[in-house]
Amino acid sequence: MDRGRAPRRTVSTSLRRVAPTLGLRANWRQFSLLVVVNAFVGAMVGIERTVLPLLARDDFGIASASATLAFLVGFGITKAFANLAAGHLADRYGRKRVLVAGWLAALPVAPMIIWAPSWSWIVAANVLLGVNQGLAWSTTVNMKIDLAGPERRGLALGLNEAAGYGAVALAALITGAIAAAYGPRPWPFVLGIGIALAGLALSVALVHETRDHVHEEARQRHDERAANRSFRHTFLTTSVRDPSLSAVCQAGLVNNLNDALLWGLVPVFLASEGLSVGRIGVVAAVYPASWGLAQLGTGAWSDHIGRKQLIVAGLWLQALGIAALALLDGYGAWIAAALAMGVGTAAVYPTLIAAIGDRAHPAWRASAVGVYRLWRDLGYAVGGLLVGVTADALGARGAILVVAALTAGSGIIVFVRMREAPR
Repeated sequence: MDRGRAPRRTVSTSLRRVAPTLGLRANWRQFSLLVVVNAFVGAMVGIERTVLPLLARDDFGIASASATLAFLVGFGITKAFANLAAGHLADRYGRKRVLVAGWLAALPVAPMIIWAPSWSWIVAANVLLGVNQGLAWSTTVNMKIDLAGPERRGLALGLNEAAGYGAVALAALITGAIAAAYGPRPWPFVLGIGIALAGLALSVALVHETRDHVHEEARQRHDERAANRSFRHTFLTTSVRDPSLSAVCQAGLVNNLNDALLWGLVPVFLASEGLSVGRIGVVAAVYPASWGLAQLGTGAWSDHIGRKQLIVAGLWLQALGIAALALLDGYGAWIAAALAMGVGTAAVYPTLIAAIGDRAHPAWRASAVGVYRLWRDLGYAVGGLLVGVTADALGARGAILVVAALTAGSGIIVFVRMREAPR
């Protein structure tokens, strides 16, 4: 034996896991990538917002508002339950797998619309679009909440929603211009094929799982008792038992109910008032563009002043803008109404999700966000049915005023029932 040789050290093959760091600055690369991915998610919806209601009238000869808005009912119901599934599956199996599944659902959407021989194909394509939006958008929301941690949650969600709805606006503007030049099919929807492929490629190749960040935040909170909840308990708490969370859920539903109005009825209403397709595209783009850009400030603002007052003010501003669509005439007035609606929605949209994140434990937060997004996106289905029936019965202006009244009432409910979460 060589006595002069130093004794050999035993090196453990298992390395201690390094706890991830929470915060936007520490995770800016992945956060920025997820912002881009969510922009692609939003653009998938944007390609339809100007063109699809006009396609129903011009290519398929559908005059009934109820029949036209069937695509929104299918989209809303599917997206709502995909949101619910996304939250639960993300908690159980991981975020990245759910995100990739969402993009796989998007691949057939644009080809189905391009080659649709009947309106039922359009409805079926929007069912798949609902799956894409529910899985992919919900997952990017949860991943950004995971990365940001509790301190800058409003800012994180403002950036997420700004990217998504900014892309909705840009896609609506581009497809409106393409449709004005070349007709509603196929060229406006060719863009959707490239969007779906790009979103899938980024999600598979570059996005990383964020569940370790969830575990780290739960560890820092030292609240294991709150983590042990069944999905049923989470669903009931978020939907009914907690007055603040239930107020947030109904506000989300009404918010997307009025978005269904803008998507499904307003382009046809403006066309009946003599507005050209190109100008309809501008009005259709101003709403999500102002919504998207203003969220860059409103989400961060809610981190400082609280969630409730922004939600209430935003709902009432939305109601004012919706009523102005029906009560005012002229291109400039309609752009101003769309701008008011967009700014009001910007005050509401990221703030509602942040309010859910404030109250939910990290271990069941994705499920709670999924429950909220279930109710929120059922607003598309409720809106599609309500707007279609009221438009056929009362005319487009009557339907618009009914939605304005419902939105104002939703703000009153939040004012009465919601309480700020402790900081």
